[in-house]
Amino acid sequence: MKKALFTLTLILIFCSFESETNLGIPSGEKLIFVGSYNMSGLMTQLAQVTLSTEMLNTSKNSYLHLNCELATYAKWDKFFKIRDTYESYVDPITLKPSLYKRSIDEGGWTKKEKYTFKGNSVTSTSKRKNSPETTKTFTVGGSTQDVVSLMYKLRTMDIDKMKTGQSQSFVAIFDEKQIPVTVKLLGTETVSAGNLGSKNCYKLSIGAKTDVLKGKDKNLIYLTADAKKVPVLMKFSIPVGTGQLTLTSASGI
Repeated sequence: MKKALFTLTLILIFCSFESETNLGIPSGEKLIFVGSYNMSGLMTQLAQVTLSTEMLNTSKNSYLHLNCELATYAKWDKFFKIRDTYESYVDPITLKPSLYKRSIDEGGWTKKEKYTFKGNSVTSTSKRKNSPETTKTFTVGGSTQDVVSLMYKLRTMDIDKMKTGQSQSFVAIFDEKQIPVTVKLLGTETVSAGNLGSKNCYKLSIGAKTDVLKGKDKNLIYLTADAKKVPVLMKFSIPVGTGQLTLTSASGI
């Protein structure tokens, strides 16, 4: 179950597109998803995933705070309780990250991470339960981003200019590793989008050089085929099963 719930979040955020203009990621947006996993042939609702944005101003800079929280429902906590938070502080125009933070508590196993971005250099600190804190500095490509800001970058892409079957390759940083990611446009499809009603959506296939995802065109993300490109449905396939994230509520968009 731990691997399945972890993937519920990754399927949201393992995407990246190069873009130098922000087409409108609003501050105050809140998206709520229900996370389900196929148990004995039935899609069972296990967790809630919440994405939110907030503008933060310091004496020197302004940042868009991107926040992703994953929590199992109370009735599942006694089996395997998960409380994960992923945060990214990005330039509100380019969405280039300055700071990434991750705090996870999965069945009592904890880990905290912080990545500081400066140019092509990233300094990371990591603390696992019952282990000393470690610090690393490594070089990344100019377009490499943390896993939270990647999804928002996707929403600034001119997907309507892509042809069906066309794909692009990018890089995500996770667990202090740079992971190649490929995103392919499969076409459009009408999808139920919670309180937004039925929406015509871009259907994108996600491929990553990781053991977490399995199968060709089995890991999918659906974005509304409009200027906002709201993620409304994600489907994933992993070695131990399948699951999905379904939008239930969208506000501030």
